Amino acid sequence: MEPDLFTAAAEDRQEKDPSSSPLAVRMRPRVLDEVVGQQHLLKPGSPLRRLVGEGDGGPAGASSVILWGPPGTGKTTLAYVVSKATNKRFVELSAITAGVKEVRAVIEGARRATGGFGKETVLFLDEIHRFSKAQQDSLLPAVENRWVTLIAATTENPYFSVISPLLSRSLLLTLEPLTDDDLRSLLRRALTEDRGLGGAVALPEDAEDHLLRIAGGDARRALTALEAAAGAALAKHEERITLETVEETVDRAAVKYDRDGDQHYDVASALIKSIRGSDVDAALHYLARMIEAGEDPRFIARRLMISASEDIGLADPTALPTAVAAAQAVAMIGFPEAALTLSHATIALALAPKSNAATLAISAAQQDVRDGLAGPVPAHLRDGHYKGAAKLGHAQGYVYPHDVQGGIAAQQYAPDAVRDRHYYTPTRYGAEARYADVVDRVRERLGRTGDGERTEGTP
Repeated sequence: MEPDLFTAAAEDRQEKDPSSSPLAVRMRPRVLDEVVGQQHLLKPGSPLRRLVGEGDGGPAGASSVILWGPPGTGKTTLAYVVSKATNKRFVELSAITAGVKEVRAVIEGARRATGGFGKETVLFLDEIHRFSKAQQDSLLPAVENRWVTLIAATTENPYFSVISPLLSRSLLLTLEPLTDDDLRSLLRRALTEDRGLGGAVALPEDAEDHLLRIAGGDARRALTALEAAAGAALAKHEERITLETVEETVDRAAVKYDRDGDQHYDVASALIKSIRGSDVDAALHYLARMIEAGEDPRFIARRLMISASEDIGLADPTALPTAVAAAQAVAMIGFPEAALTLSHATIALALAPKSNAATLAISAAQQDVRDGLAGPVPAHLRDGHYKGAAKLGHAQGYVYPHDVQGGIAAQQYAPDAVRDRHYYTPTRYGAEARYADVVDRVRERLGRTGDGERTEGTP
């Protein structure tokens, strides 16, 4: 909501005594030109520059925008700059605490401000992905009729987390992780500027490099780590922030992975694709990220079981038993020891010979069924264990394979509609080469060689 007396008093105190605020807050840009990174969004005439009143849009007013990017890339900062630079009425809501009631109150206030004073309203809605569909629906009339100009921020893929009508009425602006050069510039400003550390300590290059590694493209994390390290150095009456001080103060880099957000799926996808590509080192990297982020080990194990069948199959018949054994083990022992079992399985799958023949086979067979290529089960294969089955011709003429030399009875098994379809085409990789020879012999015995139509599956 709009600032109350207490909020205004707090902001006034922060301006008079900057040290009362965290370093990341004190170093927040005041104008767009102080923003580091995101230059692709700050060009002349861009939606953000128009929001702060730069340029004359004429009848084409400023558009509502959705800012999408990882934490610490400047979503809240950009909204803050707009709030300071614009001559519009600025209202901030958080989807964590606000609901439809608060949204409607803002919209009603915006309509009054526009009608009574000709004052436009900018609404900043943080964490919009936490709003339900109904809550997001409540924004539509205000955005469509421009009663408010919406700036919505999200760390999650808006194509999954924001309703389509709201997306279509807004510009989607994607923020990129900050580069090391961006963060280096920010750290050096924080060290020297009066609103930052005012030159109280120096930061050697090795300590700076470690802070950049810790930050992982997150400006807030970089400044928070710098402030903690500077505080530790000053407490020891040191004029320099040494690498040892940084390591003591910031024990480890927080893993850039949100197991409740879309990065959960991105990292899981990267793990499976690295296994598929036989890059054992990349696979272990993504596994480590999931483990360090506190991912459910059962989720990881399920993905490994799927990979064993999807990407390895009969090229290594031990892959699936290994993955299943790993899943059973992690369910019994949990972390931290489960990390060893998951590593064991990941390495085995990554280094196994690969085949997606089983994946393509079932996909092709399913597609034929969806396309209507089914047909009745041949009469001699139907159930003959009930009274009257023989009168219907069921199970009549069936040849029991165990009574035939070689164990293969040359009879029709598939329905007429798919009699000549070949779904399984084994590779010559690993153990599957043996299955390829078996398939050729069996099809020859069944009279299905040479003329079988190969159906490509789409996994």
